[in-house]
Amino acid sequence: MQAGILQMFRESATVKLRFVAEASARIEAVAREMAEVLRRGGKLLFLGNGGSAADAQHLAAEFVNRFLVDRKALAALALTTDTSVLTSIGNDRGMEQIFSRQVEALARPGDLVVAISTSGNSPDVLRAVEAARRLGCRTIGLTGGSGGALAKVVDDAFVVPSQETPRIQETHITLGHALCALVEDLLVQSGDAPSVSQDGRDRDERRSG
Repeated sequence: MQAGILQMFRESATVKLRFVAEASARIEAVAREMAEVLRRGGKLLFLGNGGSAADAQHLAAEFVNRFLVDRKALAALALTTDTSVLTSIGNDRGMEQIFSRQVEALARPGDLVVAISTSGNSPDVLRAVEAARRLGCRTIGLTGGSGGALAKVVDDAFVVPSQETPRIQETHITLGHALCALVEDLLVQSGDAPSVSQDGRDRDERRSG
C-alpha cells in the first residue's frame, strides 16, 4: 500500500513538472492579464463542474480574501455557489445553461472568465465560454488530456498532459495557486492592491493614526 501511495505522489509531481516546463511563460502572461483586468476595475469569474466547481470556489476565495499577503479584496466570484440560481436555470432552461445564463447576467466587457473542465467537453462550460466571448470577455481554459473542445474556443488554454482526472485536478489547483501568488505580487508591487494589516486597515493609514 505504501508503494502505491508513493507512486501517486510521484505521478502527480511528474505531471506538474511536465506541465510547468511547457506553460511557465504563459502562466506569467495570464497572471499579468488577470492583474490588468483587476487593475481596470474588472472581475474574474470562475466556473466548472464537480471537483472543478470546488476549484472555482477555492480560487475565487483566494482572490477575494487573501492568498499569501494581506491586501485589499480583489473582485472574483465562482458561478457554482448559488443553489437557487443553479437549480432554477437547470429546471427552466436546462443544465447546459447554468453557467452561460450567469455569465450573461454578471459579466461585462473586459472581465475574464476562467473555465475549468478536466475533459474539456462539458457542455455547460462550453456554453459559458460562448456567452463570455459574445460579451467581449477574455477566456481562460483549464483542461487536460487532448484539451477537448474547450482548448479550441478559449483565448488561452492550459492543458495538463495527463489522461487521469486526479492528476489533472491536482495540477489545476497548483496552477491556480501560482496565478494567485503572481497576481497578488503584481498588484501589491504596483500599489493597486496595497497590503493591509490584520485589522483590515491599510498599513499606511494605521501608521498615520
